[in-house]
Amino acid sequence: MYTPAAADVAKLRNTTGAGMMDCKKALVEAEGDFEKAIEILRKKGQKVAANRADRESSEGAVIARVNEDNTLGAIISLNCETDFVAKNEAFVELAYELAEQAMNYANKEEFLASDFHGMSVADKMIEQTGVIGEKIEIGAFETIQGAFLGAYIHAGNKIAAITSLSANVDGAEEAAKAVSMQVAAMNPIALDETQVSQDTINKELEIEKELLLKEGKPENIIENILKGKMQRFYKDNTLVHQAFIKDGNISVADYVKSVNADLKVLGYKRVSLS
Repeated sequence: MYTPAAADVAKLRNTTGAGMMDCKKALVEAEGDFEKAIEILRKKGQKVAANRADRESSEGAVIARVNEDNTLGAIISLNCETDFVAKNEAFVELAYELAEQAMNYANKEEFLASDFHGMSVADKMIEQTGVIGEKIEIGAFETIQGAFLGAYIHAGNKIAAITSLSANVDGAEEAAKAVSMQVAAMNPIALDETQVSQDTINKELEIEKELLLKEGKPENIIENILKGKMQRFYKDNTLVHQAFIKDGNISVADYVKSVNADLKVLGYKRVSLS
């Protein structure tokens, strides 16, 4: 029976991420054919993936990356079944590498089809399912462009955010990170009141009006009260109007202006596992 050399087993492990014993068995089955051994490991992953297709992959690592020019960014979640796997160093490293690659693609479908060390990202998910023994998949996929981007990943890799600023000025790096931290912590529903959906506005108006009627407020003053209620709603829930988490006496927009009078927040992306 063919006995693979230790160096060949190590090479296969480095290529696929599979365990030493799985790599040795694959090489034995393939009689030393390296490419065939890789295919054997992939097929094992496909079998495990099929068996675990109905499992819930609600754990994982959420990673945000921006390019060297700070003009292009991406956030992905690499999902798994258990927190134990999510905290594994190799799993997190894979998530970082995938997020780095995600910046180059317009949508999740293109990203999944893209080449990742000789196989598609989608095939890599199947391979890793076989290696780890849990359902592994790409969950969220978000990209963003801008004049200057900054990212923040919350401790534990459960939430990440990227903020787009209007210009690359002195202090932009610190400001973009600080606002991204705000986005991660406060989860705004929109950038400002102009980007809040009409459905959300209508729902909020309906709720507040019903409460005011129950309180016995006269119909002729309810409309004016509602205007004040909606201003408060926008202040609490839209990014630029929210109180800045590092200084509750100013808004996020005011903080950004303190960095540079002409600087503005133009957009953001946020991904959370929960």
